[in-house]
Amino acid sequence: CFLEVPKVFSLKGSVVTPSMMLELSRAVQRVLIRPEVSGVVVTQPADNIEETAYFVSISLSDVFQNQNSKPIVFTTCMNPEDPMFDGTKNLLDSIRVACHDVKGDISTVVVCMNGEIHAASRAQLTHTNKASALASPGWGPVGYVDRDNVYFRCGALELDTGLNFPMLKKLTAKVPVVKAMCGDDGALLEMVLEKEPDAIIVEGFGRGNLPAGMMPAIKKAVKKGIFVVISTRASSGRVLDSTVFPGSVAQCLECGCLLAGETTTSKARLLLMYVLSQKEAIQLKKEDPERFFAYVQECLDPVLTNRLFG
Repeated sequence: CFLEVPKVFSLKGSVVTPSMMLELSRAVQRVLIRPEVSGVVVTQPADNIEETAYFVSISLSDVFQNQNSKPIVFTTCMNPEDPMFDGTKNLLDSIRVACHDVKGDISTVVVCMNGEIHAASRAQLTHTNKASALASPGWGPVGYVDRDNVYFRCGALELDTGLNFPMLKKLTAKVPVVKAMCGDDGALLEMVLEKEPDAIIVEGFGRGNLPAGMMPAIKKAVKKGIFVVISTRASSGRVLDSTVFPGSVAQCLECGCLLAGETTTSKARLLLMYVLSQKEAIQLKKEDPERFFAYVQECLDPVLTNRLFG
């Protein structure tokens, strides 16, 4: 057993960009194809570790994962200046996970902190500085590390299988986020539309419902061919339609919006950026808009796809 420590970036987590995440994914894949490598551990500041892990997860094609079924483990430390520094244990635990044969056990990309292993698609930071900040609300960890042993409790989640697109050279799609607020009249959304984005993630309340004042701008966006995805500010649970009323998720569906399901706002944004930057996706959107619409919905939430398009 040997350890190799290459450096891709050395910077604060708050300055990480999606383009850097793409470059990191390339670097990880270059390492994983080497036969002597058992797995990869990526260390980074905590600020956006859940987004980086998720982006790497969706950028791995099915072909790559089938040929290189090796773990990619993200980890960090929550209190670098604390005498009870948690980074050392997190790193050692992550190395143990990276040396484990994940075939059939877990998702390829995971986040390991505080002795717990979380799927990249579900991992969220739920506190600003606790060592136990990482969680998967509504799901829980897929496994844990106990001393020298690694244990798994479930197999790969449906959302952790990659999107089967070729690796991008550059992210080109523009996907802003608009958070709904009480009494929102849609003015901010109208300003965003002027920038002609490829898609917009609108973060709603609870189930995903929005103030009625936002609906004219949402209808305008859909009419212009802009993907509008409704997410929720809640930490767990699925965006779902129920009764129809002004601003409801049901009305958003009638307008032609997509639903993020249980995918968080920040991850839904990265997903749309990645998909809408693909030449094959753009071509499919032109040739068969309805099929492409259903495909994007499936990437966001397979359960909802069966319900809405099955």
